Amino acid sequence: MAIYSGSGVAIVTPYNNDDQQSINYDVFKKMVDFQINNGTDAIIVAGTTGEASTQTDQEQIDLVKFTVDYVAGRVPVIAGAGSNDTRHGVALTKACGEAGADAILSVTPYYLKTNQSGLYKHFEQIANATDKDIILYDVPGRTGMSIAPETLGRLAQINNIVALKDATGDFSHAVANFGQIDSRQFAIYSGNDDVVVPLMSLGGRGVISVLANIAPQAVHEMTAAALNGDYAKASLIQVQYKKLTDILFQEPNPIPVKAALRLLGFEVGPVRLPLGEAEEATVQALEAEMKQLGLI
Repeated sequence: MAIYSGSGVAIVTPYNNDDQQSINYDVFKKMVDFQINNGTDAIIVAGTTGEASTQTDQEQIDLVKFTVDYVAGRVPVIAGAGSNDTRHGVALTKACGEAGADAILSVTPYYLKTNQSGLYKHFEQIANATDKDIILYDVPGRTGMSIAPETLGRLAQINNIVALKDATGDFSHAVANFGQIDSRQFAIYSGNDDVVVPLMSLGGRGVISVLANIAPQAVHEMTAAALNGDYAKASLIQVQYKKLTDILFQEPNPIPVKAALRLLGFEVGPVRLPLGEAEEATVQALEAEMKQLGLI
């Protein structure tokens, strides 16, 4: 059974404007409620969009526990716990599982690239360290490597490896992935907001979305339509939000989406270095398109 079907938000982490740029839990609660009240089917916390790579392990674990407690079972909570060091990944996975996460999102090792046999053993050890379900995360544009379809097929045989976030943007690769798994038992989620409907037409179960931070209802409706086989409706929403999606990625994520959340009235604070704040041209483009779509 899938952890969820539909729209999962890769939720932003709001920070205070203090010296430590501490996590602003008051704003975070408002963001979580905004998501759930607008149909979001799962919360993915402490991932790429949540700036997890700039957080200490304790910050990350505390954020996961807070999210689990505040969500209180309304939707599944999935915790980012990836690392390019297998031992660290195992420890972080255990800790996030103990913090109450329903599932773990585990990215391929980055910078320290490995071969496919090493990649298999990396994920095997992480999966064996927890009873939580694991979502693999394939994002070669950030990590410099990808999960081969044949490796995915082997990993899908491990009992608690149950899903893949596919952010390759490579549809030939995606088709090969579907050929290696049983989509009734193993879920594939789009990790790219601009190709959700095409991936779902192949058998994908939904999306882990950046766009949903600012347009949760639209992303939920798009995925719900696709799940119901109404690809005409789903495609209309996909196309309608294409320009905004492009703007959200014209600077590195999560720089633009934090600027967009400020336009919605969420005091999400700064991005942590080495991320820089959004350029004025990006902010202006976001504002214009969000007004066009009726978001602000």
